[in-house]
Amino acid sequence: MKRLAGAIAIIIFFLLQSTLFQYIAFAGIVPNLMIMLTSIFGFMLGRTDGMLVGFACGLLTDIFYGSVLGVNALIFLLIGYANGIANRTFYPDDIKYPIILIAASDTACLILTYLTGFLLRARFNVVYYFIHLMLPELIYTVVVSFAIYIPIRNILLSFDRGTEESE
Repeated sequence: MKRLAGAIAIIIFFLLQSTLFQYIAFAGIVPNLMIMLTSIFGFMLGRTDGMLVGFACGLLTDIFYGSVLGVNALIFLLIGYANGIANRTFYPDDIKYPIILIAASDTACLILTYLTGFLLRARFNVVYYFIHLMLPELIYTVVVSFAIYIPIRNILLSFDRGTEESE
């Protein structure tokens, strides 16, 4: 049931990021909902689910926005795995830790995207990339994370309660 919820969440988040959030973009910057979802599933459900959701989110991003198929899928898969390692220290009531992990995940994604997308094409203006792209996206993603994390957490925890009651 969690995997079905994950598939539905991936589709909903991708549609939101591709449509609604394009209209509320600040200076062309949109929050990275796919990283949020990968991080949340990773640290709430573990490495395997984090990797699966990350791969699916990255593959969707590659198909619709990428220039090379598989780069974002690999980046998101690694981020899902890294967040899955943090699953051991997950406490449902703590909101600071997940927000910090989402911020770290978005930062890692932005750095890896810079390394694979810009640096390899000899675009060395790191300061411009950091100030005009990385920092605004990071801030916007963290702000949106506060609104999105709690509902997703409650949905995933309700699946846990449902499986405990049925056993």
